[in-house]
Amino acid sequence: MKPTIYDIAKAAGVSTATVSKVINNTGKISEKTRKKILELMDELNYQPSVLASAMKGKFTYQVALLIPDMDNPIYSQYLKHIEARGQELGFSIVMCNTDYNPEKEERHIALLRQKRVDGFIVASKFENEELLQKLLWDNVPVVLFAHERPEIVTDSVTVDDFLGGFIATEHLISQGHQRIGVVAMDSISCQDRIRGYKSALQKAGITADEELIVFGGPKLADAEQTATSLLDLKKRPTAVFGCNDVMAIGVMQAAKKRHISIPGELSVIGFDNTELCSIVTPELSSVAMPVHELGRKAIEVLVNKIEKSDDVKQRIRMLPELVLRESVSKLK
Repeated sequence: MKPTIYDIAKAAGVSTATVSKVINNTGKISEKTRKKILELMDELNYQPSVLASAMKGKFTYQVALLIPDMDNPIYSQYLKHIEARGQELGFSIVMCNTDYNPEKEERHIALLRQKRVDGFIVASKFENEELLQKLLWDNVPVVLFAHERPEIVTDSVTVDDFLGGFIATEHLISQGHQRIGVVAMDSISCQDRIRGYKSALQKAGITADEELIVFGGPKLADAEQTATSLLDLKKRPTAVFGCNDVMAIGVMQAAKKRHISIPGELSVIGFDNTELCSIVTPELSSVAMPVHELGRKAIEVLVNKIEKSDDVKQRIRMLPELVLRESVSKLK
């Protein structure tokens, strides 16, 4: 027979309430008692029933992280810090990849709600607007992460995308570039970064040319294909701002296939400052986000909503910074 919470309590010489507090990481328990109970649980191979706890109206101490693109390394960086802080707070993280697919979003949400996760962190673009609204109508704790939706009343933790686009473009302008292209995808974050790009151009007295702003899919191959429309222009840009690192590297690949040297003939800058930046040649300059602080804050806000039923909505926006490497040079 599988051991029960009563077996653990009896073996440890404590009440079932004390064992429950250790399982749920609540209440004040001495470190000696906590260690003894955990050792007994391990020794007897005891697995608490998360679903049974949920059915009784208690927390499952599981939250879901929904990401749109597992191929983009920024999301593994987010997960690392969300998971680390989640464990400190007594919560485990279930990550699901949606591939920007509203049907996959719906399937994941249905399954996760069936498993009674305590809340959701929704990272970046979420296609199924109706489903997101239903979660909020049902009073499910939701935190938008790495993007914000002004029209939706819920918590969000993100970076200042407008400022990121501004400082990236301002740096290119400082290096003498005026004909600056943009490769983006259709997302709120990219739109804000483009607004920052246009603001920097305006500040420098440069008229934004809509022909130099191109949109495509989120994958590396998409970005490379999208970049061709810029690089094949009769008067191509001297610099390109990729609205994330994947898009910037797609630009670099398209340029190399055309024997356009980087940064000699084309400067490129990205956004996210992922590990990809140090792998490519030349190394990619990028706008860095405070990934550690973003991840920790996202789970902290969600846990606060879960445990305290906090109705106050927070819109937290952190500051980006520019990380310079080898992919940008002064225009000669």
